[in-house]
Amino acid sequence: MLLVISLLFCLLHHSHGSAYNVMNYGAKGDGKTDDTKAFQEAWQQLCNDVGPKSRLTIPLTKTFLVGPINFQGPCKSPSIHLRILGTIVAPDNPSSWNNCETGAWLFFANVNGLIIDGDGTIDGRGNAWWTKSLTDIAKEFKCAIPPSALHFENCNGLRLRHLKHRDSPRNHISLSRCSYSTISNLDIAAPANSPNTDGIDVSLSTQIQILDSVIKTGDDCIALINGSSQINITGINCGPGHGISIGSLGINGEYATAEGIYVRNCNFSGTQNGARIKTWQGGSGYARDITFEQITLHNVNNPILIDQYYCPGGNNCPKETSAVKISGINYRFFQGTSSSRTAINFDCSNKVACSGISLDQINITSTVIGESTIARCNNAYGASSSTEPSATCLIR
Repeated sequence: MLLVISLLFCLLHHSHGSAYNVMNYGAKGDGKTDDTKAFQEAWQQLCNDVGPKSRLTIPLTKTFLVGPINFQGPCKSPSIHLRILGTIVAPDNPSSWNNCETGAWLFFANVNGLIIDGDGTIDGRGNAWWTKSLTDIAKEFKCAIPPSALHFENCNGLRLRHLKHRDSPRNHISLSRCSYSTISNLDIAAPANSPNTDGIDVSLSTQIQILDSVIKTGDDCIALINGSSQINITGINCGPGHGISIGSLGINGEYATAEGIYVRNCNFSGTQNGARIKTWQGGSGYARDITFEQITLHNVNNPILIDQYYCPGGNNCPKETSAVKISGINYRFFQGTSSSRTAINFDCSNKVACSGISLDQINITSTVIGESTIARCNNAYGASSSTEPSATCLIR
């Protein structure tokens, strides 16, 4: 009988996976004790579980102080579930950080079928980083640059949802070399003046969905960087921040690409930009097949912007003849207000024109009573219909 029971237990374990709790590995959850080792040990058990559905719980009402961790795969289970119900906080003193070589605080690599959810909070305690220059950080801290809070490298089939992300030292979430993944129902926030705190960055990734989230940061709400393709962004409330950006692309003469990007049903409130494409002079490659539609704007400084002379900080960037080719860009059903007179600005390369720009059903008015909005174009080819301000500057 005991043998039969043991066999049944084994079968159940392997058919359903195991439920782990970080408290069982020595975590205190008091917000003061370093729980990094407990998280590492719990992850090893979770990742080595052969069951098809294995889960690790970060329990409710607890606050876990955790230093930089590398959650390394591949794992034995085809589906790994990390359920965050409590709060995970980074060390508040950057001088105490170790293991910065990944450039991230919580780093997930080579984990397929990863699910992270649970209504909990990931707090990067970024304030101590924001007040320092990069030179000071290199001198005073063990990390050469502020780390991303949460980074996924080669994690296919990722599901990240229903979490709060707060005050990352740098960008809150980044994906690289991921595919067929969905990010949804997130609440991401950092002060409007916090530097480089992008909400979500995507690079070298394809078939990504970013859905139904609120992003309020000091930089891009979402940035789609080199190698982003087949990206669907829907239902994002952005602001404050720098808008949703394709790029920047082509830095230091690099070949860069972005294509198959669809941004729909998004709201921008008090942002520096709305729908933006930004590239450096001297780069090469392309940004193409990109659509922004059903966009609501409230007091946005640059509602529609293509900037092929991207030069942050107003530095004296050298003039170059090559550029990333921009083509097949569609803007449809924009409604709202601009805080600047130039509501539409296509500042394309003098050497490599933007082509295939389409504007349809655009209505952007000024927040200044009695002032009308305008469109500006430089070497931009395309057509417009039912557009306010009128975009007659486009070359047909």
